[in-house]
Amino acid sequence: GILGEDLIVRLAPDEAEQALAEEHTREFDFTGRPTRGMVVVEPPAIAEPAELASWVEAGVGFAASLPAK
Repeated sequence: GILGEDLIVRLAPDEAEQALAEEHTREFDFTGRPTRGMVVVEPPAIAEPAELASWVEAGVGFAASLPAK
């Protein structure tokens, strides 16, 4: 999803931990409590189309792994 200029990506918990080690990322904390598995990706990390595509693919891949509702 998009929040302002940031990209919000839902990842598996272990993938989110790895993502948070990257520059221009942080935990998603909308209510005062960080949301496990949700990562905020700031504009410098998605400035190039390939960078944006990589994050979107990671989020779509995780979403596709979830059981159907």
